[in-house]
Amino acid sequence: MNKTFLMSLLATVFLKTVSPAEAQQPAKVPRIGYLGAASLAAIPKRIEAFRQGLHDLGYVEGKNIVIEYRWAEGKVDRLPALAAELVRLNVNVIVTGGPTNTRAAKLATSTIPIVMTNDSDPVAVGFVASLARPGGNITGLATLRPELSGKQLELLKEILPKLSRIAFLGTSTDPNNAESLKQSELAARKFGVNVQYLDVLSPKDIEPAFRTAGKGRVDAVLMLVPGPIANSHRTEIAGLAVKTRLPAMYYQSEYVEAGGLMSYGASFPKAWRQAGLYVSKILKGAKPTELPVVQPTNLELTINLKTARALGLNLPNTLIGRADEVVE
Repeated sequence: MNKTFLMSLLATVFLKTVSPAEAQQPAKVPRIGYLGAASLAAIPKRIEAFRQGLHDLGYVEGKNIVIEYRWAEGKVDRLPALAAELVRLNVNVIVTGGPTNTRAAKLATSTIPIVMTNDSDPVAVGFVASLARPGGNITGLATLRPELSGKQLELLKEILPKLSRIAFLGTSTDPNNAESLKQSELAARKFGVNVQYLDVLSPKDIEPAFRTAGKGRVDAVLMLVPGPIANSHRTEIAGLAVKTRLPAMYYQSEYVEAGGLMSYGASFPKAWRQAGLYVSKILKGAKPTELPVVQPTNLELTINLKTARALGLNLPNTLIGRADEVVE
């Protein structure tokens, strides 16, 4: 058979079996939906860590993945509509930045996989059936906030041996607030510390909460679950704690970087970097039910010495030596 004729015949068969549209069809770029209750300006390190986690696995935003960001800018009542918008976009996976966001995403879809990045107690609030076997369409990372309160109070007692009364700063509408308050009250009872609870439901409640704490003659403040309101006003909260002469304990180092005294908890940037791994697994076909919820293995102590001096505190060298990070 003539070689030229044979090549022409093969080309004709190919063109009949593969349409021009199919021959030129590019690979579909995965779309990740990100649902945030605060704003990018409030959590830039976390978002950068998430992007880096994806980059480490070969995903580059704008090249072979698209990330659809939806920010509530601290207005949590916008979250249901933003979650519904991501569902309409038919994203491959939704990443959430806290329990309030996760709840909105859960109500919006039962089929699109959801990767939570820092939910304190996802079992207690009903997001997953168990850490080992999540069930449903949600998995991700848990920060285990309720279990840290005992250690946080112990650290406060180390710098305030006469600690007898503490104010817990929380947000009652946060899904994890009730359990965190319960565990923190149990820990306070063991240390013989009396508790005053201060509810922050909007930014306008922050300053009155600290005024109330001052009038209540508390010795220190412990933040329970810093949700979108607190995250968007970290600098104000840290400043008010110093202004009212109240040593404050947080569980995110970002508050210490903003001028807070001390934090003890999981590293949020590390958790968000790991969230990139879970997104990658889901994009490659894994189901949320197959991915256990990850618990933090390393807890970090961060101390701000400048704030300690402003409060007139002489921190023990042994405590400073144990810190993972010291802000001068």
